[in-house]
Parts: sequence; C-alpha cells; structure tokens
Amino acid sequence: MLPSGVPARSSTRLALRDGGPTDFTEAWLRNRRLSEHTRDAYRRDVASWLTWCAARGLDPLRATFLDVNDYGRDLESTVGARSGRPLTPATVARRLSALSSWYDFLVKLRAVDANPVADADRPRIDRDHSTTIGLTPEEVDRLLAAADTDTGPTADRNRAAIALLADLGLRVGELVSLDLADLGAERGHRSIRFVGKGGRARRRALTPGTAYAVDAYLAARAAAQGVPVTDLTGPLLVTASGNRLDRHSVFRMVRRLAQAAGLPAWAKLSPHSLRHAFATTARAEGVPLEDVQDAMGHADPRTTRRYDRDRHNLDRDPAYVIWAARARRRA
Repeated sequence: MLPSGVPARSSTRLALRDGGPTDFTEAWLRNRRLSEHTRDAYRRDVASWLTWCAARGLDPLRATFLDVNDYGRDLESTVGARSGRPLTPATVARRLSALSSWYDFLVKLRAVDANPVADADRPRIDRDHSTTIGLTPEEVDRLLAAADTDTGPTADRNRAAIALLADLGLRVGELVSLDLADLGAERGHRSIRFVGKGGRARRRALTPGTAYAVDAYLAARAAAQGVPVTDLTGPLLVTASGNRLDRHSVFRMVRRLAQAAGLPAWAKLSPHSLRHAFATTARAEGVPLEDVQDAMGHADPRTTRRYDRDRHNLDRDPAYVIWAARARRRA
C-alpha cells in the first residue's frame, strides 16, 4: 500500500531509485504465468537493461525510445559468451520483448506514462528461419534405437525421456517439470497432463511405445527402491540421486545418444531438434495444421508452420491436388 499522500508515480520512482528495480521485476514476473526457465531469462534481460542505464547515468523511468534504440544497437554488437559471435537478431528481439513487457507493467503501475520500447526499432526476424538443427524421421529412428541399446543405471530413464520428446514434441521445460501425478488415463488413452508455455494446462496422449518406455522405467525405478510402482511419488524423471532431472542433463543426454547413433550434427543438436522433427513429420504424414498446433501448444499457427521444416517441399504444392481433381473430372 502506498504511504498516505504519496502519488503512485512518485512512490514507484522512489522505490526504483532506492534499489527497488529488483522488487518490481519480481512483482512483474509473479504477475505473469511463466516457466522458471523463462522467468530466469526475463530476469536477466531486465537486469541487463538496468545495468546499461546505470553505466550511463540514465534513469530507466525517464528513458525514451531513442535510449532503447541505442541499447538495441549495443546488444547487436555484443558477443555472446557461449557462441563467441554477436547476438542473433532473434536474441536481441527477445530481450527487447521482455523489456517491453516490463515497461507495460510499469505503465499499469503509473510509474511511467508510456512504454519506451513500443516505438523503438526492433530487429527484423525471418519467421521462416530457425537456428535449431532439425532431424529427419530416419535420424529420429536412429536416435531412438541408440536409446534402446543404451546401458547403465539411467538407461531406462533416458529411453523414456527420448520417447516423450520424440513422440510428443514436448519442450524440454515441459519434460523436466512432469510429475508422476501427471500420468493418467482418459477414455481409453494413456495420458499425461502438464502446464505448458503461458501457464496453459495441457494434456497429451501417450503412444503405446512411449507408454511402454515410461512403464519400464518406473518398474525399474520402483524395483531399485524396493517398493511398488504405486508408491513412487515426486518428479517423473529423476537423477541417480533422486533429484528432478534438469534441462542441462537432457541436453547432454540428447547429444550423447545422437553421437552414439552416428548423427553428423550431434554436437549441435538439442531437445528442441526433436520438437521440430515432431512438427515436420506430423505435417508430412498429413496431420492437419490445427491439430499439430494444438499438440504443440502454439497460440499462433504461424509458429507451428515455422517448425515444419518440410513446408516448402514442392511435393506438397497444392497445384498437384488441383490438377489431379481436374483430371478426375475430365475422365
């Protein structure tokens, strides 16, 4: 609650100057339905902007679109710590998008009159371009085969994880957030429920192969603990020590198995590669775009189309369908 007699804008400005940006950032993040991974990324994005402002003696509440443009140019020339190359336009655009959302929140708090990012220049993003390395159906088969022949104490878990990624096209964050309580059965289908991107509750069917891999993993896990499967609780996928499997471990798992499968681009693959493969294969097999969109949890069908790596294949040109229909009419 604001102190008596203190205008909302003045109070917010005072809080920001007295070390309050972090508090406002946390309030903004709590106000949005985001995964922990996305929260961490957005937190870093805002912190980067605030650090940039502090280095220039700029009050972030008085920033204009010109300041945001300068910041954007600096981001474009910033070298990524991991890649050793300048940040991609997509990364710069994502950082500015996070900053814009933060300012929208401050506008609602009446801390600023307008969002300075709204009128700023943003990098042009090619919706047809993705830096994710894709996989052909045959390469996915080889990856699954490598998981099937994997050995060691985590082999059963790895098979289940790869099956869930390949057959359901889950995001890695969705995969590692799954709990045993999310497993279920609906109208004859084995199913799994989870919270997807944007905080939307979702459910997916488990294929027979995925259900078998999950059941085998849980049976082995229960046997190792000396308890019935029904007594298992907590995360669905766990480490050897019993902790929840994290996204970094999944990245390493995918690349290790891809290397074992002899995939040429194994060092650049990620769990997202399997998500792209899911969309491409589903569309190639004739699954309607809207069904693939629903399965992947995309709000915009254009996002789903970007995942479909085979969408420009001339084999799918509708001209052939029209010509064939015309030929049937003339016959």
